[in-house]
Amino acid sequence: MFSVFSHSLTHTTMSQSALFKFSYNKPCHYTPLLFPNNLPIAPPLLRTTTALRSNAAPDPPLAFPGAADVIVVGAGVAGSALAYTLAKDARRVHVIERDLREPDRIVGELLQPGGYLKLVELGLEDCVDQIDAQRVLGYVLFMDGKKTRLPYPLEKFHADVAGRSFHNGRFIQMMREKAAALHHVRMEQGTVTSLLEQDNKTVVGVQYRTKDGQELKAYAPLTVICDGCFSTLRRSLCHSKVEVPSFFVGLVLENCQLPFENYGHVILADPSPILFYRISSTEVRCLVDIPGQKVPLVWSGMANYLKATVASQIPPELQDAFISAIDRGKIRIMPNSSMPADPYSTPGALLIGDAFNMRHPLTGGGMTVALSDIVLLRDLIKTVGDLNDASSLCKYLESFYILRKPMASTINTLAGALYEVFSVSPDDARKELRQACFDYLSLGKIFSGGPIGLLSGLNPYPLSLILHFFAVALYGVGRLVIPFPSFERMWIGARIVLCAFCIIFPIIKAEGIRQMFFPKSIPAFYRAPPDR
Repeated sequence: MFSVFSHSLTHTTMSQSALFKFSYNKPCHYTPLLFPNNLPIAPPLLRTTTALRSNAAPDPPLAFPGAADVIVVGAGVAGSALAYTLAKDARRVHVIERDLREPDRIVGELLQPGGYLKLVELGLEDCVDQIDAQRVLGYVLFMDGKKTRLPYPLEKFHADVAGRSFHNGRFIQMMREKAAALHHVRMEQGTVTSLLEQDNKTVVGVQYRTKDGQELKAYAPLTVICDGCFSTLRRSLCHSKVEVPSFFVGLVLENCQLPFENYGHVILADPSPILFYRISSTEVRCLVDIPGQKVPLVWSGMANYLKATVASQIPPELQDAFISAIDRGKIRIMPNSSMPADPYSTPGALLIGDAFNMRHPLTGGGMTVALSDIVLLRDLIKTVGDLNDASSLCKYLESFYILRKPMASTINTLAGALYEVFSVSPDDARKELRQACFDYLSLGKIFSGGPIGLLSGLNPYPLSLILHFFAVALYGVGRLVIPFPSFERMWIGARIVLCAFCIIFPIIKAEGIRQMFFPKSIPAFYRAPPDR
């Protein structure tokens, strides 16, 4: 719950104190929030992006004395973590979030070990404490009555390093609390409607609407957009090519035991995977993937579909709890969006998080990519003294888009490829590739440790991903042609290799072949920060 003792904002005054308290288990009702930092009034509006480009005014000065150094649009995982880490470096951060109540989502509930390490690096690891988060030590795959356990390769890490699963909203509220506690952070509830531009296309701030309906403007040398997968601002900053290959239908199973506690469960079902993982000591999240680009079924038919088609494919230990969850009627649907990172070079503005780059959530890699990006962005900005040289800063931050590629591209490509492989297909070659993937991972040692190390963000090497992916394809060919090859089997084997190529090459092409495998050949890789 938030408590605000005094808060008023006009064109000339601002309140001097505000007190907040975050809670993850109580509903919140409050007014928009401000962290006072003695900001003066911003200069007059110039013009805005998208639909608000009229009524242009003379350019204001490039610096706005006393205003924020960075505006962060969105206070989810990415926005809260960024605000916290920049404020620790004495940057003045103005966070504008559409809704500061605890979010209620069915995704963003599993943090891979690589993401946990980034959380530690940012000093935010205590955000998974006191929210009943559960340790995750790996995955268990189920297919046609068989199962194989795939532990994370954690032998070389501290005992506390593991994945974490939790209620997404609880985690975000803890991160907001951490950011809010810093003197340099000003947090406000409001909806950003547009970006403010100078005539030279430099973004100098945002226009936003408060909860009370006031239209206000905020200015800063750098604006970071991280307003999530449904971002309304990304289209002016990147090529927005959002695809929706499927939907997740979400349920919460109560008071039941997983067959393998502290492991995520992936059932390779028909037509596509089903996920189970614990999100608290008493709750298990179930996500049923339903392929297609349109919202699946009507609400009245969803319960019948889950009982008739899905229930029989899950482990017997979970079936009663699954049926009970359906009968309670709390069924949620979320689109599984995918969007490669393809930004415009825009002075004064930057995209991060799901507003910038998305992948299928099957592997739970979204938060790991976002936190990795924030560590990188923090280190880049730390070397810059004055953020007001927008043109030089823009060129320098182009290196961000290159340096992020090993981690981001590995997780993005693996998520898309695994979803294609794990989904049922009538094609014989695809069936064989699916079976080969399950059998390859079941071999253990490097055959499972390598791919799981990639998925977990512990070993984000694109070349390793390619080697393992085509090793699966060749393993599938070997299963067919050894010891007694036939023309039909050799033909299917050739199609397996072709199938693997057709699955992974479009994903790699979208990620950028040069950026992914030859980043040092791009000049921005070596770009030095602007002079202090």
